[in-house]
Amino acid sequence: MGAQFAEAISAAILTGLVALATLVSCNTEGDILYKQKVAWKDPQNVLPTWDPTLHNPCSWMHITCNNDNSVIRADLGNADISGPLIPQLGGLKNLQYLELYGNRLNGSIPATLCKLKHLVSLDLYNNLLTGTIPTSLGAISNLRYLRLSGNKLKGTIPPSLGNRMSLEHLELQENALSGSIPASLGNIKTLNYLRLNGNMLTGTVPLEILSLLVSNLAELVRERSRSCDRAVAAVGVVLRRLNENSLTSTVPSEVLSLVLVGNLTEVNVARNNLDGTVGSTGWRVTDIIQDKLKTSG
Repeated sequence: MGAQFAEAISAAILTGLVALATLVSCNTEGDILYKQKVAWKDPQNVLPTWDPTLHNPCSWMHITCNNDNSVIRADLGNADISGPLIPQLGGLKNLQYLELYGNRLNGSIPATLCKLKHLVSLDLYNNLLTGTIPTSLGAISNLRYLRLSGNKLKGTIPPSLGNRMSLEHLELQENALSGSIPASLGNIKTLNYLRLNGNMLTGTVPLEILSLLVSNLAELVRERSRSCDRAVAAVGVVLRRLNENSLTSTVPSEVLSLVLVGNLTEVNVARNNLDGTVGSTGWRVTDIIQDKLKTSG
C-alpha cells in the first residue's frame, strides 16, 4: 500500500513539473511577443488581444500554436505595423512561419533568428529593413522560403545560404546588394525561384548555378506530358530575374543551348554590363534573352 502511494505521489509530482515547464515555456513566448508589440507602432490596432496577463499567447489574434500550446506561426502580413524586429524573437523555439511582409518594419534583421531551428518560412519582403543579410540565416536547417525582397538591405549575399539544402524560394530582389553571386547557391538542388534583380551585383553568373538550371529544366521537360500548365508556368524561373545588376561577360553557352532547343522561355538580363550575345544567333534568342541595351549584329 505504501509503495503504491509513493508511486502515485511521484507520478503526480512529475505531471506537475511537466505542466509547470509547459506553462513557463508558454509564458516566455508570450513575454517575447509582448516585448515585440511594445517595440512596434500599430496604427490599425491589429494587436489588441496581445495581452501578457493571459495564460499563453495561443488565443491572441494572428498567432497559431501547436497542441503543446507553443507558438508555431505569426501572421502579420500587410498589417501597417512599423518598428524594429527584436532579437528575442529567436526564443520562439517552435516557430515555423514568420510572416511579416508588406509592413514598415525598419532596422536590421536579427542574427538571433538562426535559433529558430523549425522555421520553414521567413517572409520579410516589402518593408524598410536595412543592414546586411545575417550570415547566421544559413544555419536554419528547415528553411524553405526566404523572401527578403523590396527592402534596403546591402552588403553581399551570404555564401552560407548555400548550406540550406531544403530551400525552394530565395527572393532577394529590389534591395541594394552588391558583390558577386555566391557559387554555393548552386548546391541547393531544391531551389525553384532565385530572384536577384534590382540590386548592384557584379561579376558573372556562376557555372554551379547554371548547372542547377539545366538540371531543373530537364526535370520539367519530363513532366510536361503529365502537366503542361505546370511546366509552362515553371520553366525558366530559376534564372529569369537577373536584370538591373552589374553582371559582366556574356550569357553562357549553356543558357543559349537551352534557348535553342526550345525549353527556356525567358532570361531577363537587361540593364547589366554583358557583352553582346544576341544578334547573330537568330530571332528566337533575341526574343527570349532580353538584353535590349547590349545587342550586337
